[in-house]
Amino acid sequence: MSNSTPATDNEKKKSKGKRSQCSPSRVLHIRQIPNGVTGAEVVSLGLPFGKVTNLLMLRGKGQAFLEMASVDAAVSMVNYYTPATPHLHNQPVYIQYSNYKELRTDNQHNQAIFSKFGFVLKIVMFHKNNQFQALLQYGDAMHAYYAKMSLDGHCIYTGCCTLRIDFSKLTNLTVKYNNDKSRDFTRIDLPFGDGQRTMEASLSTPFATQNTICPYTGPPGFAPALGFPQGAGPSVLPVPGALGPFTVTTSAAPGHMTIPGIPGNSVLLVSNLNPEAITPYGLFILFGVYGDVHRVKIMFKKRGIALVQMADATQAQLAINYLNGQRLYGRVMHATLSKYQTIQLPREGQEDKGLTKDYSNSPLHRFKNPCSKNFQNIFPPSATLHLSNIPPSVTVDDLKNLFTSKGSTVKGFKFFQKDCKMALIQLGSVEEAVHALIELHNHDFGENQHLRVSFSKSSI
Repeated sequence: MSNSTPATDNEKKKSKGKRSQCSPSRVLHIRQIPNGVTGAEVVSLGLPFGKVTNLLMLRGKGQAFLEMASVDAAVSMVNYYTPATPHLHNQPVYIQYSNYKELRTDNQHNQAIFSKFGFVLKIVMFHKNNQFQALLQYGDAMHAYYAKMSLDGHCIYTGCCTLRIDFSKLTNLTVKYNNDKSRDFTRIDLPFGDGQRTMEASLSTPFATQNTICPYTGPPGFAPALGFPQGAGPSVLPVPGALGPFTVTTSAAPGHMTIPGIPGNSVLLVSNLNPEAITPYGLFILFGVYGDVHRVKIMFKKRGIALVQMADATQAQLAINYLNGQRLYGRVMHATLSKYQTIQLPREGQEDKGLTKDYSNSPLHRFKNPCSKNFQNIFPPSATLHLSNIPPSVTVDDLKNLFTSKGSTVKGFKFFQKDCKMALIQLGSVEEAVHALIELHNHDFGENQHLRVSFSKSSI
């Protein structure tokens, strides 16, 4: 790779009105980034739309270049953020296509692939079961979270060394020697040693404030807080100085846990809602696409504002990433973390008019089962919906008529060739699809057959 930096003067000139003429590229140019914004925060803008394969921060210029894994992912990102400008540190940032088709950053892509997400504290490599294995520790668990979300499934080299990244039960790595097998980047005084080193886990709490990337067997591409089953599978992880991939195998901590360092609040403040159309059930279904909703409260005196309590903080953050700025019943919805830690149920006799609902034990939770395929099929709101659990007796016309009866415009439809219980339906707009999902998820076809609806990454 060459040691060249994209010519930002070119980008700046084109951004003054002519930039929109650029053809779609998987490299996106992001402008007006406030001081203090980290690479992880920039990467988080792209994660809902697919894997982020590279990042170049130009801090002095308040700009960055973000490379997505595919042009389709970049197009989805631009289409989403064009009508709903994203904010970093409460300031708007602007995203457009770059005229660069890929980022070339002088082996940074290979040698410092994890450093762009935050400061790497320690790395330990070892050999086990005829495979190289590694553990990598960040100073902040949020950085570990962003690294996993962005790099899991990414190739170190073109077409090979695919990464499989997950979270470890270990809370701290103890490094005794700085050499080619282990390194503590906070301790330059450590001896070179003989290459032997030890790892110690401080397990007095489920997780400490620092986190170690290594395996968990939950489904790929989803925040690990949604369930850590016992017994982890292999994880491929690159570190500086590695000769190739190395696999880590440990067991993940059992139980339903959150990643430390991610803001602990699981309650969302949702505002600018249409008070004439919004219901607690509607918010439960929509936010339930991105996590298990426990409670919903629409404010009694301000019906355009609601609180939504997710199962944990990671789900809450995921819902913000996907739903903040989404149009719902004619208004652009805003979602952010609330100052409240929980939603209180109304006291007995307190006037509420059904505006507060408890869904803690709802059978409609999508993520109760840690092995559910729902973890693998979480996408931004889109005009195309994925339908499943369709009874054999239901025809194409039946489904088209069902969606039309709810005010949708059906643009396309097709059953899956290998599974007639599933289909894709393309509606007139993303907003239409959001409304249809709220109306028709769990639709009863009779004989205990209920339709399942989710957003699709595909189009017809």
